Amino acid sequence: MSNPVTATSSGVDPFTAEVIRSAVVAITGEMKTNLMRTAYHTIIYEAEDFTVGLFDADGNTISIGLGLPMFIRGLSDSIKSKIAFWGRENIEPGDILLTNDSYTMGSHLNHLIFTLPIFNEGELIAFSCSMAHWQDVGGQLGGVTRDIFSEGLQIPFVKIFRAGKENPEITSIIRANVRVPERAMGDMRAQLAAIRTGERRLMQLLKRYGNQAFKESIRLVYEQSEKLARAAVRQIPDGVYEADSFMDDDGVNLGKHIPIKVRVEVRGDEMTIDLSGVSPQVAGFYNSGPTAGRSAAEVVFKCITAPLLLPINEGSFRPLKIVLPPGRIVSATKPAPVRVWMTVPMTVCDTLFRALAAACPERTIAGHYADLCTVNPHGFDPETGRFFWSHIGHPGGGWGAKHDEDGMNATVCLNDGDTHNAPVEATEAKNPIIVEHRALRQDSGGAGKFRGGLGVSNEVRMRRPATIHAHVERTICAPWGLHGGKDARANRIFITRENGKIDRFPTGKINSTEIDKGDGFTVETGGGGGFGSPRERPPEKVLADVRSGYVSLEAARCDYGVVIHQQGRRFELDVDATDEVRAGDKSQDREADRGDDTVVDVNEGGQGHKMTVLSNES
Repeated sequence: MSNPVTATSSGVDPFTAEVIRSAVVAITGEMKTNLMRTAYHTIIYEAEDFTVGLFDADGNTISIGLGLPMFIRGLSDSIKSKIAFWGRENIEPGDILLTNDSYTMGSHLNHLIFTLPIFNEGELIAFSCSMAHWQDVGGQLGGVTRDIFSEGLQIPFVKIFRAGKENPEITSIIRANVRVPERAMGDMRAQLAAIRTGERRLMQLLKRYGNQAFKESIRLVYEQSEKLARAAVRQIPDGVYEADSFMDDDGVNLGKHIPIKVRVEVRGDEMTIDLSGVSPQVAGFYNSGPTAGRSAAEVVFKCITAPLLLPINEGSFRPLKIVLPPGRIVSATKPAPVRVWMTVPMTVCDTLFRALAAACPERTIAGHYADLCTVNPHGFDPETGRFFWSHIGHPGGGWGAKHDEDGMNATVCLNDGDTHNAPVEATEAKNPIIVEHRALRQDSGGAGKFRGGLGVSNEVRMRRPATIHAHVERTICAPWGLHGGKDARANRIFITRENGKIDRFPTGKINSTEIDKGDGFTVETGGGGGFGSPRERPPEKVLADVRSGYVSLEAARCDYGVVIHQQGRRFELDVDATDEVRAGDKSQDREADRGDDTVVDVNEGGQGHKMTVLSNES
């Protein structure tokens, strides 16, 4: 969806402004492509775990090519911090600014952010920036880290290039602290190529239209995006909306749930998202910096206001106020561990959608499985003596249903957005594993008028001895349904030994465990919650689900009240029996109309999480 700009008193004609708007979107697209095609690690070129963008001279977002939605704020915040650290007067042409500070960008140390200032005619006009996930940055292998110092190399604000010349000492420090330096340096060169692509293309634009026309056009893009966002907020009823959920535990205090409570207030054309009720930072490595908390709020705001509007830019978020005190699990302070930073913000997003379900059901979505569900076997290959770290890729899982559409099956979780799972053939060729099967998980999607998406069962067997550890979340707090929709099945993981013995675990947390050649592990990702009463789903759609293997005969009858008979490979709908079953279930009371000071439970069958409307003003 484009964001056409209109003429104002600035003097920039709308045609020029629209050309520049489209150009910055295209530039960030080319930056993404170049980074993906030149990187060395599969997590970048296959999974696309990276983000690139263009930013104005103040660090505000002009356009970002998102790989990770949760990095919607990270690049901008990092640039603003770099400006504050050096000062504009000390940033020169040819400098490349680097950091992986977790409390600045919000995520773990594996994310290195390279920033290149763009000057034209002696004036600082913009920044070109890239973040990518490095497979290894040193630190502890496996186990649960308890502070940032055990998680790898920390890079403060440094100039890895100064006035166009590389600082070899900094590069040497990085090389000395990673386990596979040749690949790490390849990824660094790919990131440098991406930001130089952004610089080159933007300079072409500046040479053609000039600095002033460019800056005025970007100002118009900001203003138009703000107008559209405010118009969308005005369509949401004024009121205060709350919801809560929880995470399983922090990997240290096992069994102690981590509460997630959110509050949303809508007044006119402005929205306030208050994350004060989210858990304090924890002992385990599920914390994230404040940028991650703000990003979670902005992702939800973007989704409910103008999800397809491009470019994603600063103006889109001006109607949003975020309340996030320091010291929360999504605004952690040093030295809190952050290695698995990505998990909690996803559930914060889901909970925000749940809070808004009563206010704008047509814009929200039921809960999803909300975890990467990855396991990375590692060790030393006895044949080569080389260290290996197997990136198996994200198996995908079920997304929640919407008010008019079933949830998506086997889709990458919210945090990782545009990232992909790696092809099985490529994974097996580069790692000592065999993927025994990858299949949709029957009945994992929550039942509803619109069914939740299905999760995935992914079984991997080792060809070499290895060490595995897992930090899969949301194995207890299942993805919830909305407006009478049912909960989905939760995530889970287990180990299968070569002799057939199965090791099961109370949650998805597995401390460092040795597995032998021939042993395997299975990750079963959760589905998405349903939307609306399952008894309102047309029987013909239930029949199609059964024929596709999405829903079992038993679930069709118990959850949907649909009777289907199987004869061999044929499935036939019994219309009379279905009518009889559903007629017997119509005694349920309908939800009372909402009014002032009412409490509404939009998840009639949910457990462990709730949503309330504290007030609603028309």
